[in-house]
Amino acid sequence: MRIGGFVKQSLIDWEGVLAAVIFTKWCNFRCGYCHNPSLVLPILLNRRADLDEKTIWEYLVQRRGWLEGVVISGGEPTMQPDLKDFLQRLKSLSYRVKLDTNGTRPDLLEELIVRGLIDAVAMDVKHLPSLKYYARITPNITPEGIHRIRRSISLLRSSGIEYQFRTTILPDIHTPEEQRRLAHLFAHDPYEVHPFRHPGEEGILSDYYPVRQA
Repeated sequence: MRIGGFVKQSLIDWEGVLAAVIFTKWCNFRCGYCHNPSLVLPILLNRRADLDEKTIWEYLVQRRGWLEGVVISGGEPTMQPDLKDFLQRLKSLSYRVKLDTNGTRPDLLEELIVRGLIDAVAMDVKHLPSLKYYARITPNITPEGIHRIRRSISLLRSSGIEYQFRTTILPDIHTPEEQRRLAHLFAHDPYEVHPFRHPGEEGILSDYYPVRQA
């Protein structure tokens, strides 16, 4: 996989689980508030060499029995063509696996669940799942993309595995009424909202790639 970041141990990326975190490169969205533009924009992600996968595997092998899990984040991990092979190898080391995703590849998500390659999913719900609202967040959303996002929401609800929906709230994008509608939509799900916090010197994606809001 194309890996742009690696956290050796974390207690905040998977509640109750001591986990390593792997950040993959590339994403099919262009959310203006994204904190990881270096993992999203080709002009940035190709400036820095990918992390050495062999070194990461050596660390994970050594930490078996101490680390409990591995979180695969990004970017958008489902864009990686060898994701299934990577997850299979993690499971062969007896690691629990959590996947962070935007939900745009429900067929792959279902396959990973059915094959037992993931134990938990955190799905970023950018806004109310319709073209009108998602277009405020990312300029390249399509009707088919919305359909896939809705399928992923339904899939996770019926999957039987641990899952969570989460939304980053931007005051100028998510109105109080829309926030109430989101809370109602996910009232019976594990759901978290996070206030947007500017990362500071590292910047956000819109600093490099201006996003025209709908």
